[in-house]
Amino acid sequence: MENTIKLEDLKPAEGATHKTKKVGRGRASGHGKTSCRGNNGEGQRSGRSSKRGFEGGQMPGYRQMPKLKGFTNHWALETVHLNVKDLERLALDEVTLDLLKEMNKVSPKVQVLRILGNGEIKKAVTVKAGYFSPSAKEKIEKAGGKAELV
Repeated sequence: MENTIKLEDLKPAEGATHKTKKVGRGRASGHGKTSCRGNNGEGQRSGRSSKRGFEGGQMPGYRQMPKLKGFTNHWALETVHLNVKDLERLALDEVTLDLLKEMNKVSPKVQVLRILGNGEIKKAVTVKAGYFSPSAKEKIEKAGGKAELV
């Protein structure tokens, strides 16, 4: 097995590495005199390092941008989602939004009840809601109940 690669045989691809350009080696090199640091000022001095985002005293871009506060739709209807397995747990013959509010199962602010099809139901229940997923409607009716849109 002479063709196996060993760790000590690995090297960078051709052209991936370069010799570092030596600066401060006279005018003929193109990088003499100020050694690519410009003329006077803080940047020319040794030991100078700037903070991330520093723009030379100008107001940094991240501080110029307005802060995004998000968006709240004040006209959106408050909804509550119930799965078919939750209907089984409630042990009621009829499930409506008003009844759930009276039992303190949902917030008084909720305006729409949505029934989703996760889980199984074995007893007949009449459900009055604003939306039924197709699988939820099928499961409720298969158990002998009714799914009524309000």
